[in-house]
Amino acid sequence: MIATAPIGVLDSGLGGLSLLPALHAELPQESLCYVADSGNAPYGDRCASWITERSAQIIRFLERQGCKAVVIACNTITAVAVERLRRRFDIPIIAIEPAIKPAVALSRSGVVAVLATTRTLGSDSLQRLRERHGDGRRILFVPCPGLADHVERGELHSPGLLAQLRDLLTPALEQGADTLVLGCTHYPFLIDAIAEVAGSQVRIIDPSPAVAAEVRRRLAASGTLNPGRQRGRITLWSSASAAKSRHLAGRLSGLHVAAQLLPPLP
Repeated sequence: MIATAPIGVLDSGLGGLSLLPALHAELPQESLCYVADSGNAPYGDRCASWITERSAQIIRFLERQGCKAVVIACNTITAVAVERLRRRFDIPIIAIEPAIKPAVALSRSGVVAVLATTRTLGSDSLQRLRERHGDGRRILFVPCPGLADHVERGELHSPGLLAQLRDLLTPALEQGADTLVLGCTHYPFLIDAIAEVAGSQVRIIDPSPAVAAEVRRRLAASGTLNPGRQRGRITLWSSASAAKSRHLAGRLSGLHVAAQLLPPLP
C-alpha cells in the first residue's frame, strides 16, 4: 500500500461522519474517502446477505479509489458481515463496535444500556461481546428503530425526537442504567438530545476516539502512516443527493467535505 493513499470509510448513511472529527484529529495528514449509502439506508432493515454484498461492492469501489485501508463506520455491517468481508478482501478492515467493555468499567450502578438498531442488537457478534465483557453486570439492549432517520434528515433536536427518546430510554433508566453505549454511528449527533432526556448523571459512551486510535495503530504497524505534514482532504460519495449530503456533512462534522454522487456499483 502507498502511504499517501487515502483511508476509506463506509457507512449506510451519514452517521459515520461522527467518526471523521476523531479520525481527523488523530490523523490530520490522512485523506479520507467516505461512502454514505444513504440511498439504501437504513441497513438495519436489510437481510444479512444483502448487507454483505452491498458492503463488498462499496469496498471494491474504495479499492478502485486507491484506499489503503477501510474503516467500517456502521455497527450493523460490523455485526452481520465484517468477518465475511475480511475473508474476502486483502485490504485492512477496521470495524466499529459498541463500547461495552469501557462502559462496564465506568458504570457505578452495574447497569449499562446499549442503544442500537434491531439488526445490530440481534446479532451473534453483539451477544458474544455482551457475554465476554459483561463481568456480572446487567447489560440492557435498547432497540432504536427510526432514530438514525432523524440524523439523515438533519433533525438533531426537536420535540418529536425528544418524545421518541423518552419512550426509548425510560425503561432502561428506570432499571438503573447509568451508562449509555451508542451502538450506531448516527447517535453521537444526538448526544445533546439524549443527555437532555437521560439527565446529567448518566454517562454516554461514544467509541469514535477508540476507533481513530486503532486506525493509527494499524497503519503504523503496516508502515503506511502518511508521512506528510499537509492536512488531508475529505471526499464524500453519496448514493443519495450529493448537494444535500454536502450540506449535511459540513453541518454534522464541522469539516469541509467535498461531496459527489456515488456511481452505480457492479
